[in-house]
Amino acid sequence: MKKLALILIIVGAINWGLIGLFQYDLVASLFGGGSQAGMISRIIYTIVGIAGLASIAFLFKNEQRQTA
Repeated sequence: MKKLALILIIVGAINWGLIGLFQYDLVASLFGGGSQAGMISRIIYTIVGIAGLASIAFLFKNEQRQTA
């Protein structure tokens, strides 16, 4: 679950970077901006947002590190 959340956060970060630097929305361009395709983009944005919220818990979780 952590890896999936991390992947979604990376996708979101790359998308925001592209928006900030080039005014290019990768998610919208992949899934379109029309009414039906726009709904798919909104679902993806929502999933990425949920992954970000779920990842807040990773900041406060103590991880035990194993040394070899």
